[in-house]
Amino acid sequence: MIPTRDLRADSARNRNGTRLAWMTDLHLDFVDETDRAALAAEVVAARVDGVVITGDVATAADVLETIDELAQAVHVPVWFVLGNHDFYGGSIADVRARAAASTSLGGPPWLEAAGAVRLGPGTALVGVDGWGDARLGDFTGSRVVLNDFLRIDELAGLHRAVLRERLAALGDAAAAVLRPALDGALASADHVVVATHVPPFRDACWHEGAVSADDWLPFFACGAVGDVLGNAAATNPHVQFTVLCGHTHGAGEVRITDNLLVLTGGAEYGEPKIQGVLVV
Repeated sequence: MIPTRDLRADSARNRNGTRLAWMTDLHLDFVDETDRAALAAEVVAARVDGVVITGDVATAADVLETIDELAQAVHVPVWFVLGNHDFYGGSIADVRARAAASTSLGGPPWLEAAGAVRLGPGTALVGVDGWGDARLGDFTGSRVVLNDFLRIDELAGLHRAVLRERLAALGDAAAAVLRPALDGALASADHVVVATHVPPFRDACWHEGAVSADDWLPFFACGAVGDVLGNAAATNPHVQFTVLCGHTHGAGEVRITDNLLVLTGGAEYGEPKIQGVLVV
């Protein structure tokens, strides 16, 4: 069934624009081939021009192969960013290196390596993985322990103070990738679609219809990416920014400023779906 949620950024202007299916937190390692085929059929039925995936597709061992299989099944371009789950059982550096290599060889583009992608007249797509960078909420008082800290090589077995530094560094690295990608997009676009896994603002970090509690926010929002986006929106008031993210499994949307809209996708394990179709 095609989702009824309307993700049209400007239906009057973009009635005949590019149609993007947005998916997030698919966790296809939790489903079988029949469910994967059903998801691909849902994309085909939506008659879209491309697919944007905002992370958490599978695990380190086969995430790129899983995305490639989906791309072959839907017969339209698939752009993606990686989520924390995509590094489970392996290394962030290794998976990202393989994603960059696959992109350079013509595989489905990992947006961190692809830079600004032109979708149509005046519209561009950029993306960055992002990370819960311990900048928002109460890291010091939190007792939350994620599977990330057990199943990702760079985060496993760290003292809490070192972990905080590592998370902040991952956020800073994401921000450093996003800045030049946005510059490239802003050279010709008046609408920029930004794909990222982790919500970049506190108010976009949805859990069961409300903003996540302070003990969870350090791990479910990326303050560094939010700072870059907020600055871009403030200095380019004529440009519309639409951010697509996931990670929290809670759906919601928030307009941070008049020209900065953040859509957070909801998800259930074992029930991969299209969040909706964005017309740009």
